[in-house]
Amino acid sequence: MKQFVLTPAAGKRLIGKAVAKHPGVLTALKGGTVVVIAGTTNGYVAEELLAATGQAQDFRKGRFFRGIILPPVRPKKEDGRLPDESGFPGDVVIREGVWQKGKTIFDVASDLQEGDVILKGANALDLERRRAAILIGHPQAGTIGASLPAYYGRRVRLIIPVGLEKRISGNLDDLAHEINEPGVQGPRLLPVPGEIITELDAIALLTGAQTRMIAAGGVAGAEGSVWLAISGEPSQEKDAAALLLSVAGEPMFEL
Repeated sequence: MKQFVLTPAAGKRLIGKAVAKHPGVLTALKGGTVVVIAGTTNGYVAEELLAATGQAQDFRKGRFFRGIILPPVRPKKEDGRLPDESGFPGDVVIREGVWQKGKTIFDVASDLQEGDVILKGANALDLERRRAAILIGHPQAGTIGASLPAYYGRRVRLIIPVGLEKRISGNLDDLAHEINEPGVQGPRLLPVPGEIITELDAIALLTGAQTRMIAAGGVAGAEGSVWLAISGEPSQEKDAAALLLSVAGEPMFEL
């Protein structure tokens, strides 16, 4: 067994690399549609997918989000959005391997079919039950509101790339019931279906090794880090070590 520390930024890069090797995503890249809904983790996913298709040169993840959580000392609106969103590039929609620049999930959701893939990040992760939930600030439930009819109505694959830093305790349905009650202030909470991909899943997908989180925390740039214990065949542990070393120097996310 080997142990490693993984920062949130390195975890996002790791998840991005795994999604780019996901069999369902690879199939959709060739002959269908992949929609990467804007979000900070999905910025890394988009980079990896666009790099795999030779189209990464025009993509910048620094504004690839609709709303983010910032420290209280940073100037922001109450909902966590930046005051200036003029740089938002749209979601990344890749149809038959070609990036449809400027398109969003709202432009293509009604056309998605079985075999297509939607990638949507999350704000809360119940690691034990392998479920995720999304904070909702939009009166029509925003991008996940546009995505769920495709998932339920046409069997479009919904994949949730989400880092271990988003883990919570408790039942998401119970939390949502409390948060969504009339009179409660702040965003709503929507538990969602879909395939969860965390750093643990990414390591398994890319190397075959099994991973457990055994500790967490850090300072001076390591805030939100997780301590991982990785086990497997010697070749799997070697591959996992090389993989984690390759992402270890990932810089912190910058706007």
